[in-house]
Amino acid sequence: MMISCEKAAKICDKAQYKEASIWEKIKLKFHLLMCNTCAKHSLKNKKLTSLCKQAKLVVLSEEDKKKMKDSCSKAK
Repeated sequence: MMISCEKAAKICDKAQYKEASIWEKIKLKFHLLMCNTCAKHSLKNKKLTSLCKQAKLVVLSEEDKKKMKDSCSKAK
């Protein structure tokens, strides 16, 4: 039942984005009870995710990226 810290980190990331299965979440919870380092990582990961959501970050579309790249190329 015990998983490695590397596996726990991967499951932690998946859990943040609602991609982890129930079984993975159970294994992660058990691991976090036993490993303080991973528990701290999990808390920091949750805070980062929360801050990103609060920031309401907007990503440029592929078309906008291409326009910017083209305009920089023409300026040279």
